[in-house]
Amino acid sequence: MSRKIKNKNNKPGNPKKDWRKWLYYRWIVKNIPFFLFIGLLTVLYIANGHYADKTNRKINATSQHLKEMEYEFKTVKRDVIFRSKESELIKAVEPLGLKELVAPPIRIGDSTEVQ
Repeated sequence: MSRKIKNKNNKPGNPKKDWRKWLYYRWIVKNIPFFLFIGLLTVLYIANGHYADKTNRKINATSQHLKEMEYEFKTVKRDVIFRSKESELIKAVEPLGLKELVAPPIRIGDSTEVQ
């Protein structure tokens, strides 16, 4: 009868030996391009996150500036409309010595023309 000798350390499913195969020098050297690729992807991922944050800050600042400009436009427009009223114009030109006409304007025409 032949007896098979069972060795605990040579089993394919032995967890003590499984983790050691990942640390072999040849395996590490063989996978250096993959590690560099993963590192590059990581750097690009982080850079993209920073770029997105920066872009969001710029968008928010531009939006805030646009709102301020809209408020300023509305204020200036309101002031122009208020100052262009006839009563306000009269008050504005009074210090210059100009007065409102009481009589309607006189039409001057060419005397050679037949009416």
